[in-house]
Amino acid sequence: MSANATSLNRPRPSIVRIASLALCLVLLSACATTRPTIELPEITTWELRQEVLGSLVDWEFRGRIAVKAGDEGFNGKFNWTQTGDRFHATVSGPLGIGTVLIEGTDDAILLTDKDGKVTALIDPETELYTRYGWTIPVASLRYWALGIPDPLLPAETEIDEQGRLSRLLQGDWAVVISRYRENAGQEMPRTLTATNPDTRVRMVIDKWIFFER
Repeated sequence: MSANATSLNRPRPSIVRIASLALCLVLLSACATTRPTIELPEITTWELRQEVLGSLVDWEFRGRIAVKAGDEGFNGKFNWTQTGDRFHATVSGPLGIGTVLIEGTDDAILLTDKDGKVTALIDPETELYTRYGWTIPVASLRYWALGIPDPLLPAETEIDEQGRLSRLLQGDWAVVISRYRENAGQEMPRTLTATNPDTRVRMVIDKWIFFER
């Protein structure tokens, strides 16, 4: 087991910051898919895995998600694009949620619901749970999907014999990566399950794409 700890106070979004963010995300989404892609370098140890994957800033994955919280939940598609410190995630499923867009940075996160209404989220996990009856770990998921801990929070980790993350305790979430598959020349998470006292989130990642800077 290993642990690391860093404190973090995320500032509240301002109207100007949110407006600027929205404009940047529109421009980024228009050009991201035209960028050249790269293969990952060789990764042989857990320390190197954290260094290499933690330094990636332009990537995306496409997959599926299943969320369960009490009597609420859904199965649907889940796509995530990371460009620098900005992310753009779409969640789609049945049960009337339609397609939900969550996008932003550590400083400001916006939610666009199936009706096109945009809301600034101050506490994303709590507000998603209040709105839909389920939540996803928005702030840390960009790291967990890569198979590394969120560097901004204390963590307890279990590493497998291949130097890959197998289990993680971070915040009030327990994360298990039960399967890896080769993508872009390296073993990347294929199946990930994150649970907290209220919610179980299971992701199956079908495709990874890493962009040249």
